[in-house]
Amino acid sequence: MSDWCPQLQRLIVLTSLLAPLPCGPAFAQAAASTSAEVASYLGADRAEKLIAGARKAGTVLVYSSANLEDMTVLADAFEKKYGLKVRVWRASSEQIVQRGVTEARGGRFDADVFETGGAAMESLHREKLLQAVKSPALGDLNPAALTPHGEWTGTRFNVFVAAYNTRLIRRDELPKSYDDLLDPKWKGKLGIEVDDSDWFGALMDQLGEERGLKLFRGIAATNGISVRKGHTLLANLITSGEVPLAITTYAYRIAQLKKSGAPVDWFALPPVIARFEGVGVARRAPHPEAAVLFFDFMLTDAQELLRNREYFPATRESRPLPDGIAVSFLDPVKDLDESRKWSKAYRDVIINQAR
Repeated sequence: MSDWCPQLQRLIVLTSLLAPLPCGPAFAQAAASTSAEVASYLGADRAEKLIAGARKAGTVLVYSSANLEDMTVLADAFEKKYGLKVRVWRASSEQIVQRGVTEARGGRFDADVFETGGAAMESLHREKLLQAVKSPALGDLNPAALTPHGEWTGTRFNVFVAAYNTRLIRRDELPKSYDDLLDPKWKGKLGIEVDDSDWFGALMDQLGEERGLKLFRGIAATNGISVRKGHTLLANLITSGEVPLAITTYAYRIAQLKKSGAPVDWFALPPVIARFEGVGVARRAPHPEAAVLFFDFMLTDAQELLRNREYFPATRESRPLPDGIAVSFLDPVKDLDESRKWSKAYRDVIINQAR
């Protein structure tokens, strides 16, 4: 292990897309033949075998797009319970897929676990980079979190909601529908995230494509929409007041900020769209026992940790949405198949009209 990069000795690792990572191809090749066996084992001594094998490896490497603070909480808990080091390469969903594919084509298999958005996980499945896992924990999850092929599983869902600065906008002034955003009083006050074309496509399906596209063209033309990169940045700009009202934020992040005392709150504009974030074991994981152990952890102990951090976990015991709000789950397969269509539509209707 002496050839590991020094920066990987930290718990959370931030690297550039092409930076070297530990575990060369030779070691990955040696472990590859046991990955399917480890992932499918359901014997009475399953937990003991996983822990023993994982402790021999001593580490697990996770490619994740999760918020750094949230992943640190999860990694700390996993390390404390099992005595293993969690190393995380954090990037966007798109970068995770790109890196996974690039490495595999070069015969390099560094990642043990992939942890990111549903469409990206489905893309990794199609690239044959994931290993189906049989886990006792699967039976405790919301059926919507499961996939037919079993190569990745939802761990929590992000609910797309609108959010506002409570010092600048009163609750009784809030729009009750997307149509209300046509009101000129919202001119110069609206914001949106630059990469939310998946939300946009799902919303158009719900509203009706013709009506939905016409509506958002009207909103952009009448009031303008400020486009920002990153949901965390957008949430912070609501807090500062630079963006008084954002159309696409994650409920959990606004709830976290509100709990910390920030002047923000969220509200739902129907139809409400939710997207699963998922976890999957790499098919050629260098440390298969550690990978499956981390997979199980994300579906068990991590569920309570996520709930405590204002997420909506995948467990059947998940926190209900306020006021009985119903959500429509984004279909990751459809999202992936139609990604070009909705990326173009989002760019044409929202991004190119931004001001």
